[in-house]
Amino acid sequence: MSMRDVIVATIGRAHGLRGEVALQLRTDQPEERLRRGASFTVMVDGQQRTLTVARTRLQQDRWYVAFDEVTDRTDAESLRGVDLVIEVDEAEEAAEDPDAWYPSQLKGLPVRHIEDDRELGVIVDVEHYPAQDLLVVRAATGRRVQLPLVTQLVPEVDLEEGVVRADPPGGLLEELPEDEQGPEPETSQPSRKR
Repeated sequence: MSMRDVIVATIGRAHGLRGEVALQLRTDQPEERLRRGASFTVMVDGQQRTLTVARTRLQQDRWYVAFDEVTDRTDAESLRGVDLVIEVDEAEEAAEDPDAWYPSQLKGLPVRHIEDDRELGVIVDVEHYPAQDLLVVRAATGRRVQLPLVTQLVPEVDLEEGVVRADPPGGLLEELPEDEQGPEPETSQPSRKR
């Protein structure tokens, strides 16, 4: 049985005076992972703490949570940036959703073009943002490039084959041929009045 740590959410700013905090979700199952009574062990200022979900609410597409152990704004502010992590059984998760993957499973995978299978780079990280996740790719050119992890640009993640197939806009992960790069910039020379 292979267990993996999974970040459910990252705690954001305090909300109100009674210890409620905003969350940046990292799961597509918030109702299950953040149910009342769910417990998380976290490190805050070098101290281990347990946080137990007292209640959650959704307001304007934003999740908020109150913990039994946090009762004021000062304590809530001290939690900002803390990840809420659970341990999951990979085999059980894969059986439930065969198309699911974890960021750590993507690191090191090659990114290939969906049309001609040429290698575009290698995934070095996955960054999480409220709007979408970004793949950080070390392109064949050596540059680090952020590729939005959306179906239009990344139509296939194949963990069995160990490859991610992408259809990035031209020039994002590779140098454009000279004829596609546009005109050469004009060199700036002082003009003379005649």
